[in-house]
Amino acid sequence: MSLDALSVGATQHHAPERVVRRVDRASPYPDKVTRAEELRLQLADDIVRGVLSPGASLDETDIARRFNVSRTPVREALRQLVVSGLVDARAHRGAVVARPSLERLTGMFEAMAELEALCAGLAAERMPAADRQRLEMVHEELRVLSHAGNPERFHAVNERFHNAIYAGSQNGYIAEMTLATRVRVQPFRRAQFRNLGRLAKSHAEHDRVVVAIMRGDKAGAEAAMRAHIELVRGEYELYAVSV
Repeated sequence: MSLDALSVGATQHHAPERVVRRVDRASPYPDKVTRAEELRLQLADDIVRGVLSPGASLDETDIARRFNVSRTPVREALRQLVVSGLVDARAHRGAVVARPSLERLTGMFEAMAELEALCAGLAAERMPAADRQRLEMVHEELRVLSHAGNPERFHAVNERFHNAIYAGSQNGYIAEMTLATRVRVQPFRRAQFRNLGRLAKSHAEHDRVVVAIMRGDKAGAEAAMRAHIELVRGEYELYAVSV
């Protein structure tokens, strides 16, 4: 059955998208990308792509000069990277690039898969009709982007897609736990969008999740989301050996 056949027929006057509260940083504007967040994403990309190699020193002054910013957002970006496991902070030695072991990375993805599957299953049971319609709209936006070949834009909208499912679980605590875990895995999830054909594959995987949620199929939504995250991990491993 196509998504079009599963329309929930909600009103055309859409309320703002729900925002899952961030638990990894105390920002009063969780939906606003800060300068520190931009720096974190750039540095994370450099680390995942091997531009910054394991053991490389991350000097706050050098980074601030490179990006023409003060040291304050640099310090916050490095703090977030420490939380994600991409950077090690050493007393009196500053920050250095780390790389999670394969065992650690596997554990992170396994946790991510189970938490996202839990959110998807609960969303299938509990997501309000208006929120289901918004999920379909974001999903359609990703379909268009999957043909445009813009990994950066796809990544940004992809986060909205997953956030909508977290919020749709109607369990704030589980949603916060899931988002906090995603922050740790995010650089690796983001990198795999560069693989050839990955955007279209990701959208197809999302489609199975959305169809199950629209049907109210809890088990199907859980299985589809778990399979999606497992495929994301496999795609990252393919990307890692290519750089």
